[in-house]
Amino acid sequence: MALYEHVYLARQDLTAQQSEALTEQFKTTVTGLGGTIGKVEYWGVKSLAYRIKKNRKAHFTLINVDAPPAALAEAERQWSINEDILRFMTIRVEAHEDGPSAMLRKRDDDDRGDRGDRPDRGDRGDRGDRRPPRGPRGPRRDDSAEGGQF
Repeated sequence: MALYEHVYLARQDLTAQQSEALTEQFKTTVTGLGGTIGKVEYWGVKSLAYRIKKNRKAHFTLINVDAPPAALAEAERQWSINEDILRFMTIRVEAHEDGPSAMLRKRDDDDRGDRGDRPDRGDRGDRGDRRPPRGPRGPRRDDSAEGGQF
């Protein structure tokens, strides 16, 4: 059997429990046709880059699947009929990723408030006067009190 990563986007007005019910429906279909389900990650409600079927946000879920292609084809056929599913994508992979996915790792980094690899900027000196120097055309704008030459 082949290994797949399946991601689906559900409508924003569904509850988290309804989104989990969709995941259970997918699991039932795949396991009924001889496949197995690995890790399931609910990524939460996220903003979409553009509107999809009048929705600006969606519930994102990742499912690791080990199943024959026929089982996945049937599950995708059912997704295409379901009105609550905005988009889905299934990718064949060589091996499933151990631990949390990149999306969950990103959320953990955001929660820590960490700024990544940025060095301490305490060694930076004073930047001094940042106004442009006077040119041959006369004084700077802020030097002329009576509205002189610009």
